[in-house]
Amino acid sequence: MYGIWKHFDVRRTLVALHVGLAVLAFTIHFILLSTERYNWLGGISPAG
Repeated sequence: MYGIWKHFDVRRTLVALHVGLAVLAFTIHFILLSTERYNWLGGISPAG
């Protein structure tokens, strides 16, 4: 397993991993915010 780091720069790999996970997290959260059921920032509607 240590041999793989001879081919990849550790810092660039970790930065790419964190950026990719951050983009994935933001994407999931924005998809959830766009739905009516899972939008936790919207006002509470009166139970009518």
